[in-house]
Amino acid sequence: MSLKNLPEIKAFDSTIVRGWIMKDEAIDGWDPAVKAADSDNTTITMLDVIGDDPFSDGGVTAKRISAALRSIGEQDITVELNSPGGDFFEGITIYNMLREHKGRVTVKILGIAASAASVIAMAGDDIEISESGFLMIHNAWSVFVGNRHDLRGAADTLEPFDTAMAELYAKRSGESVEVTSEWMDNETYFNGKEAVEAGLATSLLESDQIEKDEKQALDTKAIRASIKLDNALRAHKPDMTRSERRALLGDVKGSKPGATVTVTPCADDMTLSLMNLANSIR
Repeated sequence: MSLKNLPEIKAFDSTIVRGWIMKDEAIDGWDPAVKAADSDNTTITMLDVIGDDPFSDGGVTAKRISAALRSIGEQDITVELNSPGGDFFEGITIYNMLREHKGRVTVKILGIAASAASVIAMAGDDIEISESGFLMIHNAWSVFVGNRHDLRGAADTLEPFDTAMAELYAKRSGESVEVTSEWMDNETYFNGKEAVEAGLATSLLESDQIEKDEKQALDTKAIRASIKLDNALRAHKPDMTRSERRALLGDVKGSKPGATVTVTPCADDMTLSLMNLANSIR
């Protein structure tokens, strides 16, 4: 499939949405230690949440992807993808960048491509997915603030986002928009084989192309806890800034407010504190 045949996702007004929330199930299903066994200088890795990660210097941002594409030029590229999703606006911006890339785009879903990450995956000329990997699509999740009139209009506000995604999945899969909308309504997880059968991927990825970073595997529990904490903060206090959320995590860790935050591997006490704080916010 030529990228030119893929639909552009039109820009939306980002001021009407306070924040995008990742599903806990997608976070739990994401293994940040999964990566490609081998990469080269025409490979772009997207092995994190989509958008800024408030608890590290990571996150898959449109700014970083734009810089990578400029550096690679018009060559064919490979995108290695393993993400629980994140910011819808960042996701569609990255999708459009890949869609417009002059060279051929091969997307390799190494672990999971959920929510906004599944939108990015659709930009591939070829979409290869691990047999044990997953593609998850659902209706947009977001945070809204306002009075009862504002909240009643929230569904109308989100509808264009869902429509855009349903049309994209339909174009990719060859199914009708009614079918892909139902997939989204049901929050559907496709394993590797199912994704290929549904037309949302073109082939299965050979297992020897994937490996697990054993060092990072030790960090997984704390990484997932920190993301869930960010979700809880966004839902409870959508006006809280990224720097304020970073400072709060610093307080949980016992560091000075405003200090640079780095999630510590295997810090069971920190992980417990994060989970307790997230639960208390909810």
